[in-house]
Amino acid sequence: MTPRSSSAPSRRSFLSSTAVAAAVVAGGAPLLSACSSAPGSSSKGGGTTSGKDAKKILPAFVAQNVVTPDIPSKNGSSAGFTRPLKTADLETSVPTPLGRGSTVKVMAPFWGSPPKARNPYYDAMNKLIGADLVWHNQDGNTYDQKLGAVLASSEIPDIVVIPSWNLGGRIPSAVISKFADLGPYLSGDRIKEYPNLAAIPTESWQRSLFGGRLRGIPMPSSYVANIVPFYRKDVFDQEGYELPTSADEFLALAKDITNARAKRWACDDMKWTAFNIFGVLSGSEKPLGWNLVDGELVYRVETDAYLEALEWTRKLYTAGYVHPDARAGRTQGDPGLRFTSGETLIYNQDISHWYGKTAEQATRRTGVVIWGMDLFGHDGGDPTLWAGSPANIWSFISAKASEAVVRDALAAANVTAAPYGTKEYMLTQYGVEGVHYTVEDGLPVKNDRGNTEVVNAYVMLDGPPPTLAHPDLPDITTAQVAWQQRMGAFTEKSSFYGLQITEPARYTNLSNDFEQLEDDVVRGRKKISDMQQAVSDWKSKGGDQLRDWYRKLLDDSSPQG
Repeated sequence: MTPRSSSAPSRRSFLSSTAVAAAVVAGGAPLLSACSSAPGSSSKGGGTTSGKDAKKILPAFVAQNVVTPDIPSKNGSSAGFTRPLKTADLETSVPTPLGRGSTVKVMAPFWGSPPKARNPYYDAMNKLIGADLVWHNQDGNTYDQKLGAVLASSEIPDIVVIPSWNLGGRIPSAVISKFADLGPYLSGDRIKEYPNLAAIPTESWQRSLFGGRLRGIPMPSSYVANIVPFYRKDVFDQEGYELPTSADEFLALAKDITNARAKRWACDDMKWTAFNIFGVLSGSEKPLGWNLVDGELVYRVETDAYLEALEWTRKLYTAGYVHPDARAGRTQGDPGLRFTSGETLIYNQDISHWYGKTAEQATRRTGVVIWGMDLFGHDGGDPTLWAGSPANIWSFISAKASEAVVRDALAAANVTAAPYGTKEYMLTQYGVEGVHYTVEDGLPVKNDRGNTEVVNAYVMLDGPPPTLAHPDLPDITTAQVAWQQRMGAFTEKSSFYGLQITEPARYTNLSNDFEQLEDDVVRGRKKISDMQQAVSDWKSKGGDQLRDWYRKLLDDSSPQG
């Protein structure tokens, strides 16, 4: 059983075009849903919510103790499950359907070919929910454009799923004007009607306050760094390579590994690891890139650490330690294939690859051993890591939905938020036993129909608190959680952690060119001085004014504000 990991898309996704959305969705003023004034602020005048008022809005937290994890969460890590669970031993978290029989139209991103509208998986899920969910799946690769057009229309589906990487441009303003306030259904003890939703951590709900109202149902995620520098442990052990504990040691190791004539290079692009080992503020979303340092707000691109990380990555390229295909960009070939084939011995990717690649190689019996390298401080000391977001995907309910539809939508999310080890989780993730999967050695294995029908739909509505569960490869589960726990001990939360912030529209595209310039700098197409000039231009074109805006936001949201 392998649930969604705490994966996060590349920053490129966050910076993708929202031109359609910006053009068709009515504009609004900057919004912070976290701390300060009254909770009922409108989108036109901006909105903030004080700590006291937030407590009135946020749902109560009630831990779900249906199943006890083998490895409890620690330092912000996921909980881990290593033991197989027999289907006969699965617990029940939704004793009776909570739905009221409504038809609920759902729009969500989908990758691949959607199954037929009526199939055994959809029918079984709807029966468990007690409502008829009708899916209007949209291509996940072009979801920005479809989302903007739909939110500009008068016909909005009952539920709209919006990942954070699609929450750009003017979409947040549309969220405030188009979607329902869920406070009357979920605030305080009201959420206890939906026990699985009540088990979602409070900080995930905090991220769901838009315009002073609880508007989103969050999919919780671990805030610990999720980009792992993976290495070929089998080759390291064979060759006697030692793991580096500083930036200089990494360069020395890379030199030792690289042999271009033998078609072996040390690594693929390591920019994201560089940001971590040099302590660069998070680039996953703009507010997380700001932090108060010695009384002054600084943005990630202004820091020495940012330039040092780029210069170090540039050295890897200049010395020829990086696979030549990586120089052409992420779309040139498959870094994972280069890694497993032995053309590179180190690459960085989402922590979910630890299991995915290991399972893939185990099936092929290649003997390849993938392991995760601990992040280190560039100088050989402890790293300074920065927390990501505790929620990255939301389900929103139309403001035009009837109470019955709202409650049926909540009933659906309550089912899909069921924890690992429950019947509801098994159905959501694997479908119907005997139809979509069989149990082999105590483990569910999807068949062709399961791989076609049990994909991308209900799992997008919501999920349980961050969980890693690979009973087929328990050592990987243990290693993943242990890595998160170790890295979590070095993770700090920047000034705007956990807050739902929309910058003023005039600053929406201010930082959009930095990622491409980063890639050009590390590959030698641009110079470090070009980045320094870009930062200077950023300041003069609005960065300093944006800093003042954030500072006022921070001052207003302080406990004294």
